[in-house]
Amino acid sequence: MSIALPSADATIVARRDEIIAGLASLVSPEALITSEDERRPYESDALTALRRLPLAVVLPSTTEEVSAVLRYCHTHGVPVVPRGSGTSLVGGSTPREDAVVVGLSRMNRVLAIDYPNRSATVQAGVTNLAITGAVQHEGFFYAPDPSSQLACSIGGNIAMNSGGAHCLKYGVTTNNLLGVKVVMLDGTIIEVGGSFLDAEGYDLLGLIVGSEGQLVVVTEATVRILRAAEGVRPVLFGFSKAASAGAAVSGIIGAGIIPVAIEYMDKMAIDICESFTKSGYPLDAEALLIIEVEGSEEEIEQQLTTIISIGKRHGVTTIKRSRSAMETAAIWKGRKSAFGATGRIADYICMDGTIPTGRLVEALAGIDALVKRCGLRVANVFHAGDGNLHPLILYDVNDPVECEKAESCGLDILKLCVELGGCLTGEHGVGVEKRDLMPLQFSQDDLNQQMRVRAVFDPSWLLNPAKVFPLEGRI
Repeated sequence: MSIALPSADATIVARRDEIIAGLASLVSPEALITSEDERRPYESDALTALRRLPLAVVLPSTTEEVSAVLRYCHTHGVPVVPRGSGTSLVGGSTPREDAVVVGLSRMNRVLAIDYPNRSATVQAGVTNLAITGAVQHEGFFYAPDPSSQLACSIGGNIAMNSGGAHCLKYGVTTNNLLGVKVVMLDGTIIEVGGSFLDAEGYDLLGLIVGSEGQLVVVTEATVRILRAAEGVRPVLFGFSKAASAGAAVSGIIGAGIIPVAIEYMDKMAIDICESFTKSGYPLDAEALLIIEVEGSEEEIEQQLTTIISIGKRHGVTTIKRSRSAMETAAIWKGRKSAFGATGRIADYICMDGTIPTGRLVEALAGIDALVKRCGLRVANVFHAGDGNLHPLILYDVNDPVECEKAESCGLDILKLCVELGGCLTGEHGVGVEKRDLMPLQFSQDDLNQQMRVRAVFDPSWLLNPAKVFPLEGRI
């Protein structure tokens, strides 16, 4: 894989026994992983093509333990890689041989729920879906819903500013976060924001969200919980042309309707998901939309009637309107299973770029041309409502030539997104994968200013090093 991390610092690796002894004095024996076999699961995240065995792994249980470990690493010049559940698709938590991984998976408790003020405080290792699970019996939910929500942690969601299918109406992580407790590299523990809206002073919370573990390590978060709608129902559209589906999306948004979600799947994705889940997707369709609305029964009916009318104006060939919870689950089952279902038939790289919704048709045509030029296949599954694309490029990981083609094609797709007026990422972050493409979107002055902000928090560049910013342009 041409996307890589720089070589480890040999002097730090040579001090491994000394560093492990220092860490052992700070945490319990079961919280420190040092053997090669036990470190192996931490050598990569979901970008498995890039693997590096870390120096050691620490699994703290408290903010104070995180503080002690970071203070030690800061004092001794040891790089630190924060890690949540390891679901990052861009190498966001890939370590180096000279780095200590600080895994937050043991910090998995829901600390407090405040229903009157609609907030929940949780440790960073709590999974995304677990927040909804803790409050749904009272009729509440946590809005951001990445496809990996069963496994991904709230700390990782904050690092990458994750979204999900329902971000069209409810926003992404930054729109649903009220406050955090964080540890700075020197071990200082601070709290930013709180259990209220619009904290005073600079918007440091907005700076921390999406910073990819390079400014601080988040240990606790206070998030918004929302009252669940009275009802929710999707409709499934099938189209004979991708352009018709794209036009329908523009028509729905242009009509002033804000559905909870608008999801897109192309022909290959439809076939893959239907074979796996038997959800009743139309196999004769070239494109599929899942459009979900919520509200009272009257509101739902009114919205769906308008949406179906728009769909008909744009040549919809299949209309599947949910009439029950079982039918709703079936419609969503295929979409929620898309990544896993695709993994059954081939290896794939999942890209993440964003384009203006009005240029959706151009983007799909461009992606198709790029993939065909490489002699590969692509399954498109994405959040059509906000233009967040997720092309899955299929290839054989055991074929070095196909690996190189898939990586090159993926980077070309991200370049296309920028050329169409979009950006390099919607919710996966930059990590290692997109690091060297940053100059496509930002001038050197832009990058320098971002790096100056990073250096304020971490002057030694020890927190999650060699991610986000091109290595050659580092100030």
